[in-house]
Amino acid sequence: MIWLYFVISYLIGSLMFGFLVTKTLYHQDIRFQGSGNVGARNVGRLHGKRAFVLIFLGDAFKGALVLLIARFLQFPDYVQLIGLGMAILGHIKPITLNFKGGKGISTFIGGMIVFEPLLIVVVILGFLILYPFTKSFTFSGLGAFLLIPLFLLIKDYQWLSSIIVSSILVFIFLAHSENIRERLQK
Repeated sequence: MIWLYFVISYLIGSLMFGFLVTKTLYHQDIRFQGSGNVGARNVGRLHGKRAFVLIFLGDAFKGALVLLIARFLQFPDYVQLIGLGMAILGHIKPITLNFKGGKGISTFIGGMIVFEPLLIVVVILGFLILYPFTKSFTFSGLGAFLLIPLFLLIKDYQWLSSIIVSSILVFIFLAHSENIRERLQK
């Protein structure tokens, strides 16, 4: 049953809202516009705040849905987080778009909010502390995410949960490696 959950999680992650929304509303293929990324950020740059919010919420819903399914099935925390990791893998490497997807941030946020709602406060505070120093939404957001594994340990989650979240973050950071290199060169 758990393996089926992981496969379903990956497939849920492979539903690419950026692609679907731009095809449906704008009759365009987002993969050939702007940066070519199918995530909310690229779509928002090209089509405005409404499109950004719609895609962000759709992608966040994928992460939340995967966690809600796991909770309904009464899977332990570590299985829930691996399922979230599979959804993020599906978002970054979707079978539906020849393994070229988004960066995984929205899906991660949606899943982590369901996993532990207090993380909203942790990430926002981390972002607000880092932004004056970095002047970069990307660096401040990714930096704030690094507080999540530490918070889980402080909140008495199993160490395995913290390790799984750290692994997911490594995958997300790798998906952002080109952006990180470009920003560091500036």
